[in-house]
Amino acid sequence: MAKQNGQDINFGRSIRQVLFGLTLFFLFLIFLFWRIDNPRAEQLRVSILDKVVPNMEWALAPITRISQIVDDFQSYGRIYEQNQELRRELQQMKAWREAAIQLEQEKARLLDLNNVKLPAKLSFISGVVLTDSGSPFRQSALINLGQNDGVVDGWAAMDGLGLLGRISGVGKNSSRVVFLTDSNSNVPVTIKPSNQKAILTGDNSLLPVLDFIENTDLVQPGDRIVTSGDGGVFPPDLLVGQAVLTSDNRFRVRLSADYSRLEFMRIVRHSPGLPITDPDRLIGPKLPEDVEQAAEGVDG
Repeated sequence: MAKQNGQDINFGRSIRQVLFGLTLFFLFLIFLFWRIDNPRAEQLRVSILDKVVPNMEWALAPITRISQIVDDFQSYGRIYEQNQELRRELQQMKAWREAAIQLEQEKARLLDLNNVKLPAKLSFISGVVLTDSGSPFRQSALINLGQNDGVVDGWAAMDGLGLLGRISGVGKNSSRVVFLTDSNSNVPVTIKPSNQKAILTGDNSLLPVLDFIENTDLVQPGDRIVTSGDGGVFPPDLLVGQAVLTSDNRFRVRLSADYSRLEFMRIVRHSPGLPITDPDRLIGPKLPEDVEQAAEGVDG
């Protein structure tokens, strides 16, 4: 029995070897036939292709489909790379757009600053806002102008629309500007067109109060508020804002200056009023020393 199984195995192996050899021989003949450079052989090859290839479409269909799938994947890969590149360019464009908007806004504020109309006798110097105080109880800011730039304590500060405040504290390279909204700010103003005098008093809000109005009946909401120049605090006729009547029946001022976008200031050169250091010399001329001694002796 074992001998018969061994013979069957050897017979099957011999058959496979013969078939493999015939297959190689047949392929070699096809190769030679395909390499023959002869018109008859060429005509025969063409006729074979005409007969065989149309009948082999079912076998070529999977290969064609696989080739299309590979091409689709390659195109998807290229589209993905292009999409990523477009995303990067879009991010760059957004950054450039934001920078362009900021530059445009900065240009607009500088143009507004240059368009502020001042009396011909006044001159100015422009500076950049460094920082504000960051306190709700003190409304002020620092600018990059100081003693080295000729800035003097008490000078008026404006933005591109109206009055902001005054210089209060001067260093060598920087100064502090106290805003009109600060609780320590009290500015004499004139209400146009009635020419009523008043005091603009800051209360740490964006609508400072109009106090000590001469005649409130002559004041209407929307009236123009300018500096009066009284006391030498500010030059006259600097724009402050417009009068508004609030719910508490008090007149306040909607300031023309834009505190929310404050980046630049124009410091107006003028001669602020000198502080009173010797009030006993305000009335009458200075008396001679002997008269003063005699007056003191009488008083004694």
